Amino acid sequence: QVQLVESGGGSVQAGGSLRLSCTGNPESSYSMGWFRQAPGKEREGVAAIDSGGATSYGNSVKDRFTISKDNAKKILYLLMNNLKPEDAGRYICAAGPSAIPSNGAPNGRWSWWSNGMEYWGKGTLVNISS
Repeated sequence: QVQLVESGGGSVQAGGSLRLSCTGNPESSYSMGWFRQAPGKEREGVAAIDSGGATSYGNSVKDRFTISKDNAKKILYLLMNNLKPEDAGRYICAAGPSAIPSNGAPNGRWSWWSNGMEYWGKGTLVNISS
């Protein structure tokens, strides 16, 4: 059973940065990604990376967030810069066999991709103070 464990969340002021990490060992062919969920809101796709290293981002975080992975260490990262209050929430990493959404893809495509994820972490909380 593959376990994904996130870390790196915390409280930061608006405009600041955080780097999240997700450790785990899903199948090497699987794509991985970060989702976030704020209280009272639907889960939102944030960033994705496929087995070849191609990446894509949700429209609300593009040009501010960077997803990357260290295959040797089995760690997925999410570097978040210029954080805004609306970025707050629980950040969850996941892995699965489906192709990643393209940049600029509508929310429905990210939702479809999330439905195909096989492994989920429990998440790490990010709080942003204005």
